[in-house]
Amino acid sequence: MDLQRICRRYGIMLVADEVQSGTGRTGKWWAGDHAGLEPDIICVAKGIASGMPLSATIARAGVMDWTPGAHASTFGANPVCVAASLATLRLLESQYIENARLMGEHIFARIANWREEFPIVGDIRGKGLMIGVEIVKDRKTKEPAGALRDAIVDRAFHKGLLVLGAGENTLRLSPPLVIDRQQADFAVNTLADCIRETARSN
Repeated sequence: MDLQRICRRYGIMLVADEVQSGTGRTGKWWAGDHAGLEPDIICVAKGIASGMPLSATIARAGVMDWTPGAHASTFGANPVCVAASLATLRLLESQYIENARLMGEHIFARIANWREEFPIVGDIRGKGLMIGVEIVKDRKTKEPAGALRDAIVDRAFHKGLLVLGAGENTLRLSPPLVIDRQQADFAVNTLADCIRETARSN
């Protein structure tokens, strides 16, 4: 919100990149909604059409006052992708944004004690189904542990769970918004096993 106040004060456009964090991923339409953010422009893609190639620029009417032909986009629109997007938006609105919120709360509750249980787990952060678990060598110095993180990702893959790295040493948990409790529990249990095994072998 401080950034928004500065932008408003000096007439600076506030642009929010919601390509990964938007369309319900965090349990609200936009991640910025959690902070009451009101950007001038929002960049959207990926989840807007369930994987079909589509992107969009959402802006205030006072910003989007271009004449026809002033802007073009390779992935701006085509009939099939727009149809997929309309179906996706209906599903998000009717059930999957709320599911992201509920399943996110469930996962966060399940992993809340990981810092106490695993010496290599640092910070746990995120909203909804956009979760980061930091892996460290030493929690006091917060020395990053990219190799340990990569070992966990590899172990998870061999146990049937796809987890990606983010940044230098963070595990990124971004399951589909259709995930149910049983699938969430499988993911949490499997990942806990992988972290435990990696910590023991370190």
